[in-house]
Amino acid sequence: MARAGLTAERLTRAAADLADQIGFDNVTVSALARTFGVKPAALYSHVKDARDLRVRVAVLALAELADRAADALAGRAGKDALVAFANAYRDYARAHPGRYAAAQIELDDETAAASAARRHAEMTRAILRGYELPEPDQTDAVRMLHGLFHGYVSLEKAGGFRRTPRDVDASWSRSLDALDAVLRNWPPA
Repeated sequence: MARAGLTAERLTRAAADLADQIGFDNVTVSALARTFGVKPAALYSHVKDARDLRVRVAVLALAELADRAADALAGRAGKDALVAFANAYRDYARAHPGRYAAAQIELDDETAAASAARRHAEMTRAILRGYELPEPDQTDAVRMLHGLFHGYVSLEKAGGFRRTPRDVDASWSRSLDALDAVLRNWPPA
Protein backbone atom coordinates (compact mmCIF):
# COMPACT_ATOMS: atom_id res chain seq x y z
CA MET A 1 0.00 0.00 0.00
CA ALA A 2 1.34 3.42 -0.95
CA ARG A 3 2.09 5.97 1.75
CA ALA A 4 -0.31 8.90 1.81
CA GLY A 5 1.17 11.82 -0.07
CA LEU A 6 3.89 9.89 -1.87
CA THR A 7 3.65 10.04 -5.65
CA ALA A 8 6.19 9.51 -8.39
CA GLU A 9 6.07 13.23 -9.21
CA ARG A 10 6.56 14.31 -5.59
CA LEU A 11 9.45 11.88 -5.19
CA THR A 12 11.05 13.10 -8.42
CA ARG A 13 10.85 16.75 -7.35
CA ALA A 14 12.22 15.89 -3.90
CA ALA A 15 15.05 13.90 -5.50
CA ALA A 16 15.85 16.89 -7.75
CA ASP A 17 15.94 19.19 -4.71
CA LEU A 18 18.14 16.66 -2.92
CA ALA A 19 20.45 16.52 -5.94
CA ASP A 20 20.91 20.30 -5.75
CA GLN A 21 21.72 20.01 -2.04
CA ILE A 22 23.99 16.96 -1.85
CA GLY A 23 24.97 16.30 -5.46
CA PHE A 24 23.28 14.14 -8.06
CA ASP A 25 25.72 11.25 -7.53
CA ASN A 26 24.63 11.06 -3.88
CA VAL A 27 20.91 10.75 -4.60
CA THR A 28 19.79 7.24 -3.76
CA VAL A 29 16.47 5.66 -2.95
CA SER A 30 17.67 5.34 0.66
CA ALA A 31 18.66 9.02 0.86
CA LEU A 32 15.32 10.04 -0.61
CA ALA A 33 13.44 7.79 1.81
CA ARG A 34 15.22 9.47 4.72
CA THR A 35 13.94 12.88 3.59
CA PHE A 36 10.39 11.54 3.87
CA GLY A 37 11.03 9.61 7.09
CA VAL A 38 10.09 6.30 5.51
CA LYS A 39 11.86 3.06 4.69
CA PRO A 40 13.21 2.70 1.15
CA ALA A 41 10.69 -0.07 0.45
CA ALA A 42 7.90 2.52 0.74
CA LEU A 43 9.20 4.24 -2.41
CA TYR A 44 9.31 1.21 -4.68
CA SER A 45 5.62 1.39 -5.52
CA HIS A 46 6.40 4.76 -7.13
CA VAL A 47 9.89 4.25 -8.60
CA LYS A 48 11.32 0.99 -9.92
CA ASP A 49 14.88 1.42 -8.71
CA ALA A 50 17.71 3.93 -8.39
CA ARG A 51 18.18 4.11 -12.18
CA ASP A 52 14.50 4.91 -12.65
CA LEU A 53 14.75 7.66 -10.03
CA ARG A 54 17.84 9.13 -11.71
CA VAL A 55 16.18 9.10 -15.13
CA ARG A 56 13.10 10.80 -13.70
CA VAL A 57 15.28 13.57 -12.25
CA ALA A 58 17.11 13.92 -15.59
CA VAL A 59 13.83 14.22 -17.51
CA LEU A 60 12.56 16.81 -15.02
CA ALA A 61 15.79 18.81 -15.30
CA LEU A 62 15.74 18.71 -19.09
CA ALA A 63 12.15 19.97 -19.10
CA GLU A 64 12.96 22.80 -16.69
CA LEU A 65 16.01 23.80 -18.70
CA ALA A 66 14.08 23.65 -21.98
CA ASP A 67 11.34 25.84 -20.52
CA ARG A 68 13.86 28.43 -19.37
CA ALA A 69 15.66 28.39 -22.69
CA ALA A 70 12.38 28.72 -24.62
CA ASP A 71 11.37 31.70 -22.50
CA ALA A 72 14.78 33.29 -23.06
CA LEU A 73 14.65 32.74 -26.83
CA ALA A 74 11.16 34.19 -27.36
CA GLY A 75 11.35 36.92 -29.98
CA ARG A 76 15.11 36.75 -30.41
CA ALA A 77 17.29 35.85 -33.38
CA GLY A 78 20.95 35.70 -34.31
CA LYS A 79 23.44 36.73 -31.66
CA ASP A 80 20.68 37.85 -29.27
CA ALA A 81 19.20 34.33 -29.40
CA LEU A 82 22.61 32.73 -28.96
CA VAL A 83 23.41 34.84 -25.89
CA ALA A 84 19.94 34.37 -24.37
CA PHE A 85 20.13 30.59 -24.81
CA ALA A 86 23.67 30.41 -23.43
CA ASN A 87 22.80 32.54 -20.41
CA ALA A 88 19.69 30.46 -19.65
CA TYR A 89 21.86 27.33 -19.80
CA ARG A 90 24.56 28.79 -17.56
CA ASP A 91 22.11 30.32 -15.08
CA TYR A 92 20.28 26.99 -14.73
CA ALA A 93 23.54 25.11 -14.16
CA ARG A 94 24.58 27.60 -11.47
CA ALA A 95 21.19 27.65 -9.71
CA HIS A 96 20.59 23.89 -9.90
CA PRO A 97 23.91 22.04 -9.92
CA GLY A 98 22.40 18.65 -9.08
CA ARG A 99 19.64 18.93 -11.63
CA TYR A 100 22.17 20.12 -14.20
CA ALA A 101 24.32 17.05 -13.52
CA ALA A 102 21.23 14.89 -13.94
CA ALA A 103 20.50 16.47 -17.31
CA GLN A 104 23.88 15.21 -18.53
CA ILE A 105 23.26 11.49 -17.99
CA GLU A 106 22.79 9.29 -20.99
CA LEU A 107 19.18 8.41 -21.65
CA ASP A 108 18.01 5.54 -23.79
CA ASP A 109 16.82 6.62 -27.24
CA GLU A 110 13.13 6.24 -26.44
CA THR A 111 13.32 8.29 -23.23
CA ALA A 112 15.45 10.97 -24.87
CA ALA A 113 13.10 11.24 -27.85
CA ALA A 114 10.06 11.57 -25.59
CA SER A 115 11.72 14.04 -23.21
CA ALA A 116 12.84 17.63 -23.47
CA ALA A 117 16.22 16.47 -24.82
CA ARG A 118 14.73 16.77 -28.30
CA ARG A 119 13.45 20.29 -27.50
CA HIS A 120 17.02 21.35 -26.63
CA ALA A 121 18.33 20.14 -29.96
CA GLU A 122 15.46 21.85 -31.81
CA MET A 123 16.04 25.15 -29.99
CA THR A 124 19.76 25.01 -30.71
CA ARG A 125 19.04 24.35 -34.37
CA ALA A 126 16.56 27.26 -34.37
CA ILE A 127 19.34 29.55 -33.15
CA LEU A 128 21.61 28.24 -35.89
CA ARG A 129 19.06 28.95 -38.62
CA GLY A 130 19.95 32.60 -38.11
CA TYR A 131 23.48 31.72 -39.19
CA GLU A 132 22.35 29.79 -42.29
CA LEU A 133 24.46 26.71 -41.68
CA PRO A 134 23.69 23.70 -43.87
CA GLU A 135 24.06 20.12 -42.74
CA PRO A 136 26.41 18.59 -41.65
CA ASP A 137 27.83 21.92 -40.46
CA GLN A 138 24.74 22.54 -38.36
CA THR A 139 25.28 19.30 -36.45
CA ASP A 140 28.91 20.22 -35.91
CA ALA A 141 27.84 23.64 -34.61
CA VAL A 142 25.27 22.09 -32.22
CA ARG A 143 28.03 19.93 -30.77
CA MET A 144 30.42 22.88 -30.54
CA LEU A 145 27.85 24.99 -28.67
CA HIS A 146 27.02 22.22 -26.22
CA GLY A 147 30.71 21.54 -25.68
CA LEU A 148 31.48 25.17 -24.96
CA PHE A 149 28.46 25.73 -22.70
CA HIS A 150 28.93 22.51 -20.77
CA GLY A 151 32.70 22.89 -20.57
CA TYR A 152 32.50 26.45 -19.33
CA VAL A 153 29.89 25.83 -16.64
CA SER A 154 31.63 22.63 -15.53
CA LEU A 155 35.01 24.36 -15.19
CA GLU A 156 33.38 27.32 -13.47
CA LYS A 157 31.61 25.04 -10.99
CA ALA A 158 34.84 23.16 -10.28
CA GLY A 159 36.69 26.42 -9.57
CA GLY A 160 38.81 26.12 -12.68
CA PHE A 161 38.85 29.86 -13.27
CA ARG A 162 39.73 31.04 -9.76
CA ARG A 163 43.43 31.47 -10.39
CA THR A 164 43.10 33.96 -13.22
CA PRO A 165 42.60 37.70 -12.73
CA ARG A 166 40.04 38.05 -15.54
CA ASP A 167 36.40 38.27 -14.41
CA VAL A 168 34.58 35.02 -15.20
CA ASP A 169 31.50 36.86 -16.51
CA ALA A 170 33.67 38.98 -18.81
CA SER A 171 35.29 35.83 -20.21
CA TRP A 172 31.85 34.25 -20.69
CA SER A 173 30.69 37.30 -22.61
CA ARG A 174 33.81 37.29 -24.82
CA SER A 175 33.39 33.56 -25.43
CA LEU A 176 29.87 34.21 -26.71
CA ASP A 177 31.18 37.03 -28.92
CA ALA A 178 33.73 34.59 -30.33
CA LEU A 179 31.06 31.93 -30.91
CA ASP A 180 28.93 34.43 -32.77
CA ALA A 181 31.91 35.37 -34.94
CA VAL A 182 32.69 31.72 -35.69
CA LEU A 183 29.08 30.96 -36.56
CA ARG A 184 28.86 34.02 -38.87
CA ASN A 185 32.11 32.99 -40.56
CA TRP A 186 31.80 29.23 -40.55
CA PRO A 187 34.75 27.72 -42.43
CA PRO A 188 34.01 25.82 -45.62
CA ALA A 189 34.51 22.08 -45.56
